[in-house]
Amino acid sequence: MKKLLVVVAIAAAAYVVYRQVSANQAEQDLWNEATAEPDLR
Repeated sequence: MKKLLVVVAIAAAAYVVYRQVSANQAEQDLWNEATAEPDLR
């Protein structure tokens, strides 16, 4: 039972980290798009 709880805790922590990394990447992509030079060709 303890092993299952440890596995669940690790999975939950990994999910939180994944969500944070995804949110940071989305924020960076949005910032890059907003501050990019306009394509005037």
